[in-house]
Amino acid sequence: MTLTINGEAREFDATEPTLTALLSDLGMAGKPVVVELNQEPILPGAHETTRVSDGDRIEIVTIAAGG
Repeated sequence: MTLTINGEAREFDATEPTLTALLSDLGMAGKPVVVELNQEPILPGAHETTRVSDGDRIEIVTIAAGG
């Protein structure tokens, strides 16, 4: 499946097409992130049940504390 992540087209295995699985594949599992799927924000509690599909556009922003 082809997904556009932060403006870059990338190929992913569609075995388990959820945001949680995608974040794990990207090495971001358990990290504080904000995710937008097709211009809709997705709450962290919904990552496990939110499915991604071929052609979806995903924006991922890592939250960092500091000043």
